Amino acid sequence: MDPRSSPTARSAMRCVRLLLGCAGAAELLGTVLAEGPSWITGEGSALYLLDSTGMLRLTASHGLPDWAHERYSVVDPAGDLPAAMALRLRRPYLLSPERTSADYPNRNAGMGTGMVAVATLPMVVDARPLGVLALALAHRGTVPRRDLDVLETIADACGHRLGYLLEHARAGTGALGGPDGTGGHAGRPGHAGYTGHPGLGGRSDRGAADGVRPGPCAGAGDPAATTAHSMLSLAVRASGHGAFERDLVTGETHWDAQALRLVGRPAPEGGGTSPAPSLDLVVHPEDLPDVQAAMAEALATGGPYRIRYRVPRRGGGVIRIEETGEVMLDVHRRPVRIAGLIADLDHGRAPGERPPGDGPPGGRSPDPSAPGAPSAQGQEPAGTAEGTSAAGARSALLLALTRALSRAVTVRDVTTAVTDICRPAFGAAGIVLDLVDEGRLLPVSHTVYGGERRTELTRLADLSEGVMQRALARSAPLFSEPARRGRGRGAERSAGPAGGTNGGTDGGEGNGTGSPLAPAAWAVLPLIASGRQVGSCLITFATERAFGREDRTLYSSFAGILAQSLERARLYDTHHHRATELQRAMLPRTLPQLPGIASAARYLPSTEGMQIGGDWYDLLRLPDGRIGLVIGDVQGHNAEATAVMGQLRSGLRAYATDGHDPAATLARTSRLLTELDTELFATCLYLTLDPADGTMRAARAGHPAPVRVTADARAVELDLPGGPPLGVAPERPYPLAVEYLPPGETLLAYTDGLVEDREEDYDESVHRMLGGLELWARNAGPVRVEPGPDLEKLADLLTLNVTERRSRPDDVALLLLHRLSAVHQRG
Repeated sequence: MDPRSSPTARSAMRCVRLLLGCAGAAELLGTVLAEGPSWITGEGSALYLLDSTGMLRLTASHGLPDWAHERYSVVDPAGDLPAAMALRLRRPYLLSPERTSADYPNRNAGMGTGMVAVATLPMVVDARPLGVLALALAHRGTVPRRDLDVLETIADACGHRLGYLLEHARAGTGALGGPDGTGGHAGRPGHAGYTGHPGLGGRSDRGAADGVRPGPCAGAGDPAATTAHSMLSLAVRASGHGAFERDLVTGETHWDAQALRLVGRPAPEGGGTSPAPSLDLVVHPEDLPDVQAAMAEALATGGPYRIRYRVPRRGGGVIRIEETGEVMLDVHRRPVRIAGLIADLDHGRAPGERPPGDGPPGGRSPDPSAPGAPSAQGQEPAGTAEGTSAAGARSALLLALTRALSRAVTVRDVTTAVTDICRPAFGAAGIVLDLVDEGRLLPVSHTVYGGERRTELTRLADLSEGVMQRALARSAPLFSEPARRGRGRGAERSAGPAGGTNGGTDGGEGNGTGSPLAPAAWAVLPLIASGRQVGSCLITFATERAFGREDRTLYSSFAGILAQSLERARLYDTHHHRATELQRAMLPRTLPQLPGIASAARYLPSTEGMQIGGDWYDLLRLPDGRIGLVIGDVQGHNAEATAVMGQLRSGLRAYATDGHDPAATLARTSRLLTELDTELFATCLYLTLDPADGTMRAARAGHPAPVRVTADARAVELDLPGGPPLGVAPERPYPLAVEYLPPGETLLAYTDGLVEDREEDYDESVHRMLGGLELWARNAGPVRVEPGPDLEKLADLLTLNVTERRSRPDDVALLLLHRLSAVHQRG
């Protein structure tokens, strides 16, 4: 795996080090998003370079909609857009949430999103401006100075690397990748050029490396860039290599003219690229399962790979091919694109001479530069030995697919593995997966797609409903049969996904003319596990093919593995749903409407383990007119923690309503926990508020201190002395503190899951939360007359970062309390 894609090695210094080795603008932006601090969210990020006319030109982006590309592809540095302001001022230019909807191309962002949506950073090298880096952030308020220093360092590293690449492109050394993946579009210093990954191309598609989208190109006519492009293109051709690119979202694959010539296919006139033939029409039948298995492994891990296989010649014999490429992942670690080169292993060698390190066909090995790659020259790539039986090769493919599906936990994980790994490994155009729900088949696979692809698969699912139900009813797979096409077999033709046994095919080479809604070939697999009907799976192909006995056995075996994975995932989802319902049943369904205050609460379960835990909150109506606020966290994330939480909540409520003050209430609750048959402990905060005069009495048992948002838009932690967690030292008393909450001010109580982040220091996370609260206070301070809706927005704002994390190892609970002013109470 490419070390840059490791999710566990993120740090600012590592990011800077990797930036200094990037090959172009798209790779720079992708590295920032993949390796920079986790609070750089990625959505709405872009990189602009100055072109020869002095305009800022969008060169790479991530998460920008098409309308934003059209409207903001070129920015005038003399204008008032953020990119222009940052370049003109030569310093970072920040946008707060209330300005993003008007000042930046993100119409979904605005007040209440909780994001400082954009930090625009100038890239200046030796007083020479090169461009602007625009990054979307997950900050919930102002950006701390230390974070701003990190952003400026990252922008400086990008600027120095781009300056180096542009200088080398100007000198004709070909340091920049070009639109065809072999050369470079670049020019004089300050001239924008698309500098994406080699092999990505200059197409404005989604799904580039690390999910980064190349922007419009400039400088195509630059002599130095043209020379660099010609030199590299000639060198690739002279060495017997051809280039390819595959979009894993749409399934489109393009080969250049040299790649097509290598496999004996006609090349397009005038060069350029052409849709690639189907894999099964190129690879030797004995090597195909091995190639598919190696590709499944590469898709599952991402990063560089190398595969060797044979290609039959038209006149007899074979040619041995080595394919070297990279599986590129987006910011969510899903494979989105493959790009690389194919080479004739016999090119330039005497008859019978084998190349150094020649290995068996169909094998995969890591790129020599990748960690763990063999370093000794002549090391053979891993794979099956030449002459291995076809059954053994297909077993390798099934094993690779089984490994991919075994890592899936939920039904959505299974469908993602099917669409991301199984579909490309089979060389399929599409997969529709239906699950049995109360006797009906409901499509689920296309929910992992977006945009046009989802619409296309939805239509295909509707068209294929009948044949999928038929295969499940018969408990036998159905396959298209090209030999029967045109024989007038009405019953067979009606069994196809689009009303026929096969859709449009070319009948000859099969270069991929099948319509997605009328596929050239297809297989419908009933999914049955332990005698139970789980669902049905439709696999479609763009080219006509015959399914031999071995192929049918392979797909039937895959159906059994898929059915078992889905059954296990559905069982997990069911248990998770029940556990979540149990957790929520122990929390207040609604907060009581109490005089003199407005309130809001949120609870988010953990995304690890059983996804339940012991966080709880409560808002109590006390006998003397006071209000009680309780928030606590029982150790652990399992059913026992939830059960203990329920007992503690009931016990604390009883002690509080009996009239005990917070310190006495926590002491009694601590003794209750020690009497329960458990080794768990809990943290807790309990305070009472008199809505008439704002007096608060509070006690704290190892819990984070609450935060008071003042009328002058400051967020401060209350200085409450604390005692040990509940159940740890039941004989020790808890100190009682007295505070005051003026009218129009807000109090936040929370569990540590709200701010804890494995990739960030705890104190920094708290500081960032305080900044977000201050931002909210400036926007929605005491002048507002609807504190209730404002508190709900604030609760959403506070949980925004938590919901965007890759994982949530802890539960999250928060409770907001706003003391109404006299005007609000009369209103």
